[in-house]
Amino acid sequence: MEAGDCRYQFRIALLGDAAVGKTSLLRRYVEGGPGTPEPEPEPESAPTVGVEFYSRALQLRAGPRVKLQLWDTAGQERFRCITRSFYRNVVGVLLVFDMTNRKSFEHIRDWHQEVMATQGPDKAIFLLVGHKSDLQSTRCVSAEEAEELAASLGMAFMETSAKDNCNVDLAFDTLAGTIQQALQQGDIKLEEGWGGIRLIDKTQISRPRSRKQHAGPCQC
Repeated sequence: MEAGDCRYQFRIALLGDAAVGKTSLLRRYVEGGPGTPEPEPEPESAPTVGVEFYSRALQLRAGPRVKLQLWDTAGQERFRCITRSFYRNVVGVLLVFDMTNRKSFEHIRDWHQEVMATQGPDKAIFLLVGHKSDLQSTRCVSAEEAEELAASLGMAFMETSAKDNCNVDLAFDTLAGTIQQALQQGDIKLEEGWGGIRLIDKTQISRPRSRKQHAGPCQC
């Protein structure tokens, strides 16, 4: 799907600990769809370094066509000084944890606080994502716990699996739709110098969805 007639660009970041599957989720959303083979596992020796960029055009159900600029951030602490610099220019955040990794769930509040400390309380729209829902036999975070955490942070919760292609599109599309609604209601405003939402001149965007690298319970 090409992005040539998109009205807005929404910048969305995926945040969470290393190895929770952020890159797999993004690759499934950008490259995959029904019938598409699951993305190859990300090699443990080659984690995301700094931030990688993906993009996809999306026709919102109750709104215009938009371009999603999707930021895949490194989870390791040594890259945090790089990723923090991007927080102020995002309008949407998927907070991702691994449902088989208790610590990644316990660190969600820290990731949320980092964004809030950079942006303030009224900019970013969040969605809590429990990834690897296909691994039911080894999950150590219940849906009830995750929903309780999400409610305490003022966001929704959704379980996903890149392997099974479960709720992947739904997670991204739900977040984008919530951003559009907040924009329509005036809860989020276009601001000069802020890259979270940008009004696109149709003549400027003509590339198909792409990937660029910058250094530095289931409803199937």
